[in-house]
Amino acid sequence: MSSSDDGGYVHDPSAFDADSGGERGDEEPADGSEGGGPAHPATVDREFDWRGWILVGVLFFAFIVAPIAIYLVPPGAEGYRFALLILPLAPALLLAITAVWATTRP
Repeated sequence: MSSSDDGGYVHDPSAFDADSGGERGDEEPADGSEGGGPAHPATVDREFDWRGWILVGVLFFAFIVAPIAIYLVPPGAEGYRFALLILPLAPALLLAITAVWATTRP
C-alpha cells in the first residue's frame, strides 16, 4: 500500500504553489509598517546581575542541597510521602518560579 492509494490527504507542494499563483509576501501588514518580521522590543541591558545570582543559589539548592537532604534524612514519622514526594517537589517549584522571575524584566 502506498500513500497515494490509501485515500488520505497527501500534500503536494507543486499543487499548493499553483493555487497561490506564485505570489508570496506581496501583502502589506495591516498596520502600515514594513513587513520584514515581528517588531522587536527595545534593547534591554542583559547583564548577569543580582537576579542571576539568586537563580544560581536556587539551582545549587535544587541540585545539591535537596538531593543530599533526600538521601540523608530518613522518612521517620512523616513517612515516605514527605521524603520522596514533598521534599523533591518544593525545590522544583522554587526553581521554576525563580527561573521565570529571573528571566523576565520589568
